[in-house]
This record gives sequence, C-alpha cells and structure tokens, in this order.
Amino acid sequence: MAHTNSEAPRSELPESDLIHDWNLSDDGEMKPSRPHLEFDDETLRDGLQSPSVRSPDLEDKLKILHYIEGFGIETADVGLPGAGPHVVRDVTRIVQEIVDQKMSVRPSCAARTMRQDIEPIAEISQQAGIPIRVDCFLGSSPIRQYAEAWDMDRLLRLTHDAVELSVSNGLPVMYVTEDTTRSKPEDLRRLYTAAVEAGARRVCVADTVGHSTPNGVRSVVRFIREVVDATGEDVKVDWHGHNDRGLGIINSLAAAEAGADGVHGTALGIGERVGNTPIDLLLVNMQLLGWIDRDLSQLPAYCELVSRTTGVELPENYPVLGLNAFRTGTGVHASAILKAQAKGDAWLADRVYSSVPAAMVGRRQLVEVGPMSGESNVACWLADRGIEAEGGLVRAIFGKAKASSKVLAEGEILALCRQHGVAVP
Repeated sequence: MAHTNSEAPRSELPESDLIHDWNLSDDGEMKPSRPHLEFDDETLRDGLQSPSVRSPDLEDKLKILHYIEGFGIETADVGLPGAGPHVVRDVTRIVQEIVDQKMSVRPSCAARTMRQDIEPIAEISQQAGIPIRVDCFLGSSPIRQYAEAWDMDRLLRLTHDAVELSVSNGLPVMYVTEDTTRSKPEDLRRLYTAAVEAGARRVCVADTVGHSTPNGVRSVVRFIREVVDATGEDVKVDWHGHNDRGLGIINSLAAAEAGADGVHGTALGIGERVGNTPIDLLLVNMQLLGWIDRDLSQLPAYCELVSRTTGVELPENYPVLGLNAFRTGTGVHASAILKAQAKGDAWLADRVYSSVPAAMVGRRQLVEVGPMSGESNVACWLADRGIEAEGGLVRAIFGKAKASSKVLAEGEILALCRQHGVAVP
C-alpha cells in the first residue's frame, strides 16, 4: 500500500467499501514484472537541455540532489562532462557531495561513444573515489543513420570501443541507443549484443522523440529483454521516455509492466522540446498503484525549487503539485468535504473528491469561495481558519462571492469578517 506516515487516520470502513477500483481488471492487478523497480532522475542533465530552461547555480543543484536522495531515487544523472570545463566543475562537486554526505543515490554521467566524453568521467570518478556510471549513447534508427551517413559497422565499432574503454577504467556502463523506438529489430539486436559482450551491464531503451504508444513500449521492451537475456549475462533494462505525444507517464508504466528494471524522468518533465517523463508524477502514480512505498511529502518543495531555479513555470493546473490540484470553489465539492469533516474523518475528507490524497504529498484540501460556490464553501473556509460561521457573516460572504467574477481573495473575506465585528487571526 501507499506510504501512510504523513496521511490522516483511515476511515472506519474498508477502502474497498468506499472506492470501487476499476483499475483492477478481471485479468489481475497492473504491476511491474521485475522484482525491484528503480528510478533515474535526469533533472540535472537531460532536463537542462530545454531551450527554455535556465541552468541552476551549483548550490541549487546540490539542493536538488538532496531532494532526489530523500525520495530514495537510485540514480541521478549529474551531467555530461564532455561538454566542457564548467560541467566538469559542477559534476565534480556534485559527486563529492554524494561521497561526503554518504548518500545512497548513485551518480551517472552522459557520454557520447567518444573517448573525449568518457575520459573526464573516469578522472572525476578517480578523484572522488566512487564509481560513476557511464551512460553512453549512440543513435540507432535508420532515419538517423541516413541523415548522419553512418553504417552499422561504424556503430558497432563505436559501441564496442566506448563500452570497453569505460569498463577498463573501472566504470559501470549503461548503453543507450537513441531513438530505439524507431529502430530496426535486427540493428538493435546487434548493437545491444555488442554492448553486453563488451561489458555493459545495463542498457536503455530510449524513446528519444516521444514516438511510442504503450503498445509500442511493451513490444520494444520485451524484445530488448529477450536480446539481453540471450547473452547469458545479468543485464538490467531501463526505459527513457519523452512526452511529445503526452504519453510519458503511461509509457513508463507500460515499460515497467513489460520488463524494464528502471525508468527515467525529470522534475516537472523539463527537457528537450516538450520535455521528458515527469518523475514527480511517475512517483505519485506508482505509489498509488502500490508499486513503491516512499515518503513523497517533499515533492511540492522539490518541484517548486526546480521551477524557481530553472525559470520553468509550475502551471496552476499541473496534476498533484499545481496550485489548483487540491483546491475547489464549487459548492457540491465543498459540501461533500464538509460532511466528511463533520464525521470526524480526515481520511475520508481527503478522498471524497480527490483521486490523490493531498496528505501523501504533504498538502491539504483547500476550499475557496467564488461565484460557483455554495454556503458550504463559506462555512468550510471559515472553519479552516477557526472563525465561527455566524449566519449573517456567511450570507454576506456568499452574496459577495455570487457578485464576483472570480474566487474571493483571503483579504476580501477577512475584511467582511471585520465589518461584522468578528475577530480574525
């Protein structure tokens, strides 16, 4: 079940009596096929590729790293040192923080299949005294091969040499074929087999341009699972998704069902073009499915930090973490919440009009007062602030709300309270 440390006490009735879950089909529960699902947070590397993103300063990157650690995320991609000295500087400091603070999160760095990208990672690893996984990537789709004038012999040579160089420096390797989801099966079989034979013990299926649908995800992940299992080596398979078709989250769930050991994402889904899979929402969905059990109470603070330091707006209607995720100005909704609260049942009040319990992410249900509200909204709003819901005051606030074109600001309601001689906090 989901992590409950920060949640309200449960209703006296079993959850199954209150919520009929159609997500549980006749065929059984949706679940990952591998025993332990891992996460790779790529906010500090892949996420910063967006042309709209401002790169956080080093101190903020360290703060982001600590949040990643707090969620129990297994791996953090912390940069591409081959991009230049400024990246080497930041990656070195981030990796040192992992060592100094004895963090459990493991660092990885992206690299093209080129010596000049891999050698800086080896140097940082030796300096910090900790293995850094090399995530070496190479385009594999026929459209990319045609545009670049590459042939398969060249791709196989680059694959072998890059993996072998990394392994010879004592570095673990995750081999990534870019645009996997538009690549030919025979090409993928040859490339992944060559990478495993050279020493890669993790491979990644990359939906680089967000091409896949869930059906495509299941097909390609199962295929790659068969390819690496055929080598006889113990090789893990990751899924790296982009959100070009708006399918980032469902594709990641499909990948886990199909046999992926790990899934990738970024905070708020920041990344190239329209972005990557949002790891925050991926964690929430997997928690609700019962696939993981982690403390997600700091997700809002994490995403607010990433939003502020990268300049990427957190939309008000963003699921779970946006301003409006647990906020209602509607009379029917407020009435149901108020009735649940009247039962003395906080667990019920947090779910009666919400598929995601606000307490799971350290938030709470908020009832506002506006033109779509009923008097129950007013009563609920006042009760939340410890103000007695006297009849004349309730009618005055309700009347002002009905005459307004938007939700009333807190100051407006408190001013009415003072006019009615009510002491306010």
